[in-house]
Amino acid sequence: MPILSVRHETTYHYNRPVAFGEHRMMLRPRDDDDQKVIETEIEITPRPRQLAWTRDSFGNHVATAYFADQACELRFVSNIRLDHAPAGFRATDIEDCARTYPFAYAAEDWVDLERFTEPLSPHPAIDRWSAAFFRDDGTADTCDLLGEMTRTIRRTFKHISRHEKGIQAPATTLKLGRGSCRDLAVLMIAALRARGIAARFVSGYLHLADDDHDLTAGGNTHAWVQVYVPGPGWIDLDPSAGTVGNENLIRVAVARDPREAIPLQGTWFGSAADHLAMKVAVKVTAAPGPAIAGRAKKFSGAAHRACR
Repeated sequence: MPILSVRHETTYHYNRPVAFGEHRMMLRPRDDDDQKVIETEIEITPRPRQLAWTRDSFGNHVATAYFADQACELRFVSNIRLDHAPAGFRATDIEDCARTYPFAYAAEDWVDLERFTEPLSPHPAIDRWSAAFFRDDGTADTCDLLGEMTRTIRRTFKHISRHEKGIQAPATTLKLGRGSCRDLAVLMIAALRARGIAARFVSGYLHLADDDHDLTAGGNTHAWVQVYVPGPGWIDLDPSAGTVGNENLIRVAVARDPREAIPLQGTWFGSAADHLAMKVAVKVTAAPGPAIAGRAKKFSGAAHRACR
């Protein structure tokens, strides 16, 4: 399995030296069962007077930079190497009690899951759209439900690059039939939460390999969905690509709301005319390497129906 490397560079340009307030960064990937950070470094210019690391309530790594110097340019360069083990999702992974929807989460899990079932932009149009994935009596095969919703969004919505800040309302995405990766993820989350299924927003990176399996093809920032299923736990669903599982997905942050997973945000002091441009460049590369111990074995084997 590959060792993935991520270089994420963000540069802000100003037409005169300006002062900077604190900047909050969510750039370091999570240490989960299927991905482990090997090494990480971040270069910030001008150099901050202090860089503080913490973890938020979701276990995401958060860095906050505090500045003393003024400058015409503010630059952040994050370099990461991590061990990544692709993991699928099969019907046989699901506990018997949850293989058919509706199902109930265990009491011991509910404490952590309740916040991920709270309605997100409820709207009758979303309920009408999602009804197609359920039988007339409101039941569904859990594996098929999640796979079909993921693939249907990929097939029937146009994935666009939307540079405006914020998230498009799910009902708007549904009406327009298009949205960015974060818009499509929020639509799916809204539909699932309306049915009592725990779903959360994920931000991170997507590794893009070409048709010739060139491991150095590149990548970009990305957003997708995780759903909690009794048995396998949190599973990755990418409605922009129509894929199930974590292959080519590098998790940086998980959150109840997309506003809690912004990669980089901060303040500066000056007039609006002082800001010239912001440039972002992301490169994700891979090289052969060992899989995370024990993970590959768990998902090996044949003759299992996969939730594709």
